[in-house]
Amino acid sequence: MDKSVARLWRVVASFALFSILTVAAISCSTDDGGGDSTKSEPLVVYSGRSESLIAPLIADFEEITGEEVLVNYGSTGPLAATLLEEGVNTPADVFFAQDPGGLGAIDSLLSVLPEDILSSVPAWAQDPENKWVGTSGRARVIVYNTDMLTEADLPDSIEDFAKPEWKGRIGWAPTNGSLHAMITAMRQEWGEDRTKAWLEGIVANEPKIYEKNTPIVAAAGAGEIEVGFVNHYYLHRFIAEQGESFAARNYYTRAADPGSVILVAGIGMLAESDNKELAKQFIKFLLSATGQQYFASQTYEFPLNENAKPNNLLPALEDITKPSIDLGDLIDLAGTQDLLREVGALP
Repeated sequence: MDKSVARLWRVVASFALFSILTVAAISCSTDDGGGDSTKSEPLVVYSGRSESLIAPLIADFEEITGEEVLVNYGSTGPLAATLLEEGVNTPADVFFAQDPGGLGAIDSLLSVLPEDILSSVPAWAQDPENKWVGTSGRARVIVYNTDMLTEADLPDSIEDFAKPEWKGRIGWAPTNGSLHAMITAMRQEWGEDRTKAWLEGIVANEPKIYEKNTPIVAAAGAGEIEVGFVNHYYLHRFIAEQGESFAARNYYTRAADPGSVILVAGIGMLAESDNKELAKQFIKFLLSATGQQYFASQTYEFPLNENAKPNNLLPALEDITKPSIDLGDLIDLAGTQDLLREVGALP
């Protein structure tokens, strides 16, 4: 019942927003106003965000516009590689990426976005060259088991988890794209040598290896690990399903280091798209108060549009001690992967 009410709210709110979108420009492109002749070609989205996260929001967009959206779901890195391989022949109109690195990797294929899109989000959450914008904020955190530790037991900086006393107590996902983005931020903030030393310390501490964030949080709640390196929102899904007794919580590092870097999911429009008006309309919808409220309430992410109400389960973005990192510079994921292989974290 709650999910039905939430979906109804989103649809009603979306219709209220309808007048400020560009639907009218598309739907009135012919005089007779009838039939499929007024519809655009389907919007083709390559999405590094999972279907479980964004399919309901895309369905809302289809419902209010009457337009069709075709989505190719996958991991951000492989999708970026596909786009580079397809080049000017790609069928994609937009690339919805999990992190800035994926968007930066295909920078040459993206079109400059108009000012009315760019102005929807703060400057720190967009590409310095105006080719992509963030759609929601995602903080890196330390998830910890509350039966084994309190927040006071945790070090100020993520750097300290490389010390020997944390041996056998850590969980991480060395193949995960968000971890790669965090390590890329480390390289930008700390430099190559210091980042390599941290990675060598983590590997020496024999962390338990997981495929992605979700099983890390599950392991922390079950006491299989004491701490894990994850994105903030996974914990809140567990608490929503299992209740407040779930034995894990998030820790935002007290030091202004990459352990609490605020990453963004982001979106860009392909320069070769033949459907740019609908692509821009889709991006505007994601950045509208309605779209942003979905991210805040349904996926527990930080909204970037100031007109959306933040989730009261999350700290205010301004209260998180975080480094000043240019997200537009987090593009050398290949260099990060090479470093992970060098220290033995990746095969």
